Amino acid sequence: MSILEIKHLQKAFGQNLVLKDISLNVKAGEVISMIGSSGSGKSTFLRSINLLEEPTGGEILFKGENVLAKGYDLPKYRTHLGMVFQNFNLFENKNVLANVMIAQTTVLKRNVASARIEAIKNLQKVGMDRFLDAKPTQLSGGQKQRVAIARALSMNPDVLLFDEPTSALDPEMVGEVLITMKDLAKSGLTMMIVTHEMAFAREVSDLVIFMDKGVIIEQGPPEEIFGKPKEERTKKFLQRYLK
Repeated sequence: MSILEIKHLQKAFGQNLVLKDISLNVKAGEVISMIGSSGSGKSTFLRSINLLEEPTGGEILFKGENVLAKGYDLPKYRTHLGMVFQNFNLFENKNVLANVMIAQTTVLKRNVASARIEAIKNLQKVGMDRFLDAKPTQLSGGQKQRVAIARALSMNPDVLLFDEPTSALDPEMVGEVLITMKDLAKSGLTMMIVTHEMAFAREVSDLVIFMDKGVIIEQGPPEEIFGKPKEERTKKFLQRYLK
């Protein structure tokens, strides 16, 4: 069963067509990794799925309904998608617990007691429940990203989107975030991940997509994409990355 169906998606910035006719089916419980050079359109594709960027063409079907159709309830659609950004996007003036509760109470209209229980449960899941009272400025980059993941989980999304979640981290902090994401992948969560971490993509993904110049060049199971890529551009990219 497809939870998301993307059909002929396009995104242009002025005259610059960044996404050119992208189609993809996302099944419930599937982990999809998107790889490719910087500027290939991966992040724009992810941001178009949750409408942080407005597509200029195509359809996005969520559980069979086109969310780009006139009159569709976009705020409600967005509550079904969690997003983890490169730069954490935490409120610096609020502690960890408040950061994980705030969207629950404002967007989902949960009462404070329920939001607190959900927040603590997800902070435990990512190993950050010891830091409830800490402000983001007191945390390492890896810890901030784990708080951001707990915040996204607390919205109970149908699909969790990760936009290069380790790219802003110091190398020694990348591992702790990837371990957290591996655990989530095993839990049956539907995940779409833009990443430069090839070993991680190979290990956790059900499907790997290689993008270049705004199109999907090749997609398939990790053993195919990493072991026997068919397209010359995929081979060249992986040779550069896997050296």
